[in-house]
Amino acid sequence: MSATIITTDDLYEFKAELVEEIKQLLQAHGGQSKKKWLKSPEVRELLGISPGTLQNLRINGTLPYTKVGGVLYYDYQEIMQVLEKNRVQNRF
Repeated sequence: MSATIITTDDLYEFKAELVEEIKQLLQAHGGQSKKKWLKSPEVRELLGISPGTLQNLRINGTLPYTKVGGVLYYDYQEIMQVLEKNRVQNRF
């Protein structure tokens, strides 16, 4: 059994390759890490709101949704757009 000597340069090269592979994986799956359609409990958890508040957002038209067979679905991108649209800038 022969011994292999690993140098500092070898470790730096390994690190660079590993970081590059991780970047590629994140880019490939970056858009898919979030689900496109969320159910009501997921939206409530995401926004930290109660069922009643979510219902009010639906009723007053603030938050668009889709209803399929009695189940409500919300588009993740539309939720993010609503948050950006209603963003309040600091006045300082």
